[in-house]
Amino acid sequence: MGEACDKIRVGFIGCGGIMSGHVDRLKNTAGELVALADPSPQSIARLKSRQPHLQNVPVFEDWRKMLDETKLDAVEIGSPHTVHYEQICAALEKGLHVLAEKPMTCTSAHARDVCARAKASGKIVAISYQRHYGGTYRFLRDLVAGGKLGEVQYVQAYQAQGWYKGTKGSWRQQKALSGGGQLNDSGSHLVDMLMWTTGLQASEVSCRCEYFDSEVDINSALNVKFTNGALGTVSIVGNAPEWWEDFTIVGSEGAVYNRNGKVTYQMGQRAPILELVRGQDWMDPDRNFIEAIQGKCEVGCPPEIGLRVIELTEAAWRSHDRGGAVVKVETAD
Repeated sequence: MGEACDKIRVGFIGCGGIMSGHVDRLKNTAGELVALADPSPQSIARLKSRQPHLQNVPVFEDWRKMLDETKLDAVEIGSPHTVHYEQICAALEKGLHVLAEKPMTCTSAHARDVCARAKASGKIVAISYQRHYGGTYRFLRDLVAGGKLGEVQYVQAYQAQGWYKGTKGSWRQQKALSGGGQLNDSGSHLVDMLMWTTGLQASEVSCRCEYFDSEVDINSALNVKFTNGALGTVSIVGNAPEWWEDFTIVGSEGAVYNRNGKVTYQMGQRAPILELVRGQDWMDPDRNFIEAIQGKCEVGCPPEIGLRVIELTEAAWRSHDRGGAVVKVETAD
């Protein structure tokens, strides 16, 4: 972890819609946004219109030029998925800390290299998976870690949204830029939670995807086996009429259910069903990033998380390509 300092100079690589939220979260931290890079003038203009205090912040069409010409301590990356790897590596070579939007990379080989580079550099590398910081999923994870559910035997994750229609015509459905469809995009949040909340490691997966007329997967159905023998299912539905998120963990001693943000849990057979009124949030990805640089806290979502997610995702794609056959999840371990 870094030493505490007054201001952390941050540059943005990519200034699309999601980055306005990052600006908001940086406002009450020691992070100071000092440069913006994006090849789209429209994206820069939209961000500055939403965040008027950025009007005089220097703008770069080429992110490499920003890294060369601006005094920075850190970057936040919100570019198309397939360029994350190059940008993370370049930032680390410049001695900068990195917060990357999900997915961290689009291949396991790249993810392993990022993990190695982060370790060798001593710099903070984090992924902006916000569920790591919210009270709901932290509560689920604490139940498992505290042994309240016993041995985890089954995990279920379901996400539905109008991703197919909402991203049509955008880079998210261009495989060269996105690396994959909803499974690699918003669906990766639940792939992450599948393992982070339970502490499990996936060992095998079978998967079938539906592309419709897209270059990338829209609907995906996964069956997962974990190294401890537990089973899991992941359903990512990108052609749905509305948003819905559902998550279940069943253990030998109890179960917990997250039904679109409403959490209920039961400890033992015939035990009362309890409802979580409000999980306690820890912080958010940007505050965590800045405070980790300052040495005030641990990294909430380190690069090893991104590695686990893409290992399972790649295995799912291989399974689909083989007609849904069971394939091994190839890990670095």
